Amino acid sequence: MRILLVEDDPSLGETTARALRSQSWAVDWLSNGESIPNAVKLVTYDLVVLDVGLPGIDGFEALRRLRSESKGMPILMLTARDAVEDRVHGLQLGADDYLVKPFALTELLARIQALTRRFHARQHNELHLGSLRLDLIAKRAFLADKPIELLPREWAVLVYLLNNIGKVVSKEQILEAISGWDETPSGNAIEVYVSRLRTKLSNTGISIRAIRGFGYLVEESAHDTQP
Repeated sequence: MRILLVEDDPSLGETTARALRSQSWAVDWLSNGESIPNAVKLVTYDLVVLDVGLPGIDGFEALRRLRSESKGMPILMLTARDAVEDRVHGLQLGADDYLVKPFALTELLARIQALTRRFHARQHNELHLGSLRLDLIAKRAFLADKPIELLPREWAVLVYLLNNIGKVVSKEQILEAISGWDETPSGNAIEVYVSRLRTKLSNTGISIRAIRGFGYLVEESAHDTQP
């Protein structure tokens, strides 16, 4: 999961970003509302954690603009304002949940997990290719209904590939999808993750082909031809 965190307080932003990354989520952290439109154009986010009290464009206006552009990802608002009117205003503008500062990080994580469960339930809960099935809610992978063990980055790469069946995706695209701005994994890391996935998917009729000069293509085939 990739999250956009918008929080202008350096200490709270740092602490919150660290807590989110502890869950193996990729996090991009902004400190102002003006940068949000460009960020959501460049990256598809699974969730936005948005502070109300931002300098310049505040959280309410940023929320209004996101929803006016039909950005449908879940949005969790953070606010120091405990007034009912403020919470109602945010919900009317399209916020999915509200958390009042100061908050416990465990509650923030629980609310994010609940939001993403509800969102995926409204969208799609599973990805399929041949005998491979990914349960996006439980974060479990199955081959012919037998579970296979995946490390968090292996899972993230496989989800991205299955979300792009029929397309060749580059190492750079995969890196962008699974990493935060301040993380610098290399293209070699993607090669390692793909190699591990190939091993775990060997003899299943599912292959991850390397298209020289372009990237990777996941497909169903009668035989695995990629070493």
